[in-house]
Amino acid sequence: MSRILVTSALPYINGIKHLGNLVGSMLPADVYTRFQRARGHDVLFICATDEHGTPAELAAHEAGVEVADYCRQQHALQKDVCARFHLSWNYFGRSSSIQNIELTQQFADKLDENGLIEKRTVRQVYSIDDGRFLPDRYITGTCPKCGYENARGDQCENCTRVLDPTDLIDPRSAISGSQNLENRESTHLYLKQSQMVDQLRNWIDSKQDWPQLVRSIAYKWLDEGLQDRGITRDLDWGVPVAHDGKWAEFDDKVFYVWFDAPIEYIAATKEWADEQPEDRDWLSWWYGEAAADVHYVQFMGKDNVPFHTVGFPVTIIGSGEPWKLVDYIKGFNWMNYYGGKFSTSQKRGVFMDQALDILPADYWRYYLMANIPEGSDSSFTWDQFVVAINKDLADVLGNFVNRLLRFAKSRFGDVIPDGGTPGQPEAALADQLDKRIPAYTDHLEKMEFRKAMVELRAIWASGNEYLTVAEPWTKFKQDKAGAALGVRTGINLIRLFAVLAQPVVPALSAKLLACLTLSPDDTAWPEASAADLLVTLKPGHPFQTGDVLIEKITDEQVAEWAARFGGTVSD
Repeated sequence: MSRILVTSALPYINGIKHLGNLVGSMLPADVYTRFQRARGHDVLFICATDEHGTPAELAAHEAGVEVADYCRQQHALQKDVCARFHLSWNYFGRSSSIQNIELTQQFADKLDENGLIEKRTVRQVYSIDDGRFLPDRYITGTCPKCGYENARGDQCENCTRVLDPTDLIDPRSAISGSQNLENRESTHLYLKQSQMVDQLRNWIDSKQDWPQLVRSIAYKWLDEGLQDRGITRDLDWGVPVAHDGKWAEFDDKVFYVWFDAPIEYIAATKEWADEQPEDRDWLSWWYGEAAADVHYVQFMGKDNVPFHTVGFPVTIIGSGEPWKLVDYIKGFNWMNYYGGKFSTSQKRGVFMDQALDILPADYWRYYLMANIPEGSDSSFTWDQFVVAINKDLADVLGNFVNRLLRFAKSRFGDVIPDGGTPGQPEAALADQLDKRIPAYTDHLEKMEFRKAMVELRAIWASGNEYLTVAEPWTKFKQDKAGAALGVRTGINLIRLFAVLAQPVVPALSAKLLACLTLSPDDTAWPEASAADLLVTLKPGHPFQTGDVLIEKITDEQVAEWAARFGGTVSD
């Protein structure tokens, strides 16, 4: 058994996340976590809300509540909606926790001791109408690199280029919209990333197995020249810079959100342990020789890659302490919505709570994983969504289960029937499964999720192909034993389908197992030969029929949703 540490990019606190956020980090991280747990590994899956910086302050300002209260409320909402999407975190923390405050200050102290932090007086954007400095996301304007007109002061979400507020063309206040801005002096702490280039490049060079998307973004930053980065901001909300008598002159500043947010991966693990300290050794996942056997995997969208291949590693390496560095980063492109980006700020697309209002979580989980933006950006369309649910889930999987169990009950009662000897149809099925199950397993192991979904659907289809050949419904009158064999093999396929599908559609998997009077705890990832898997459940084992597993989406429903959320539907 191996120890695997999994983190997904922290969702911003400013509202329920959209489906693009879900598929870009949290959902694939959960699928991978569930898969590895099913294989018997010890997996610690950690996430948290990212509660500092301007998104929190601006959202709280818009909501008319204190920022601390806003973050507390939103954390509860996000935790709830993620649970309803069956995201199986061990712990879902908060970057405003005392653990993250202490660890962030500790890392800053170590970086300072190692000569990697420097005070610099710089010119910043000051809003005369708002009467305050405007750091980062308090400023929007035109990106100087790609011309995107709504770039933020810290990063252009269109081209992912990291920016300084003073880089923007035609900048304006995100608070008031005022362009009555000027540059004024302010003193800040800078992390001297430029001194870490050689160590960082050597580390990235060692990650030959990383996806090309991730490596190309990391090298782009290094090749363009890694600049020192300001790690403090003129804000009230965040991790205080001044602490324990240190940096007292910065008592009106906080650490930059992108400095403290990745540290929350570690801090959330400590939050998890602090709830039951007698059972949990959090440092063994993160520090020194105790963490030597841990394999650490991060999941994120491509806009977060620079901070995890450069910023956070600089913090870890620069501290001079043996903290765990990431072993593998799975980065994703963007899932768009009809050619435009899902957007929290612009309220464009379907959001997680809205999705659950109209359909069960597993419908969305399957569609998103089947269309996950790995090699390139993908686009959500209602036409694709209907095909994934009505054809794949309802016709290929759901229809197989419903018609088989109903036939079995009507002809043989409510236990698996005896009779018949496996022959050529069963051998052909086993031969196909012996190829497809290892392929599916390998794709999940390598985090090749689109390929994995193709194999999963093909495995489901193999059941329908088998029933077409086995024909238990036509054999029943002349060859009852042959019909019993077809039913028994088919019911064992249902069990196999449930086990293999569990990482992707856990609630549906549990329903399938319940039909076979099994629980998720009764099963393990299939490692045996398919011939053995097809006889796992023996004659006399009870089963039960249930309601229709997958309700098809109607034309009327999808037309209503397209009108509500935007998009078009083919005639």
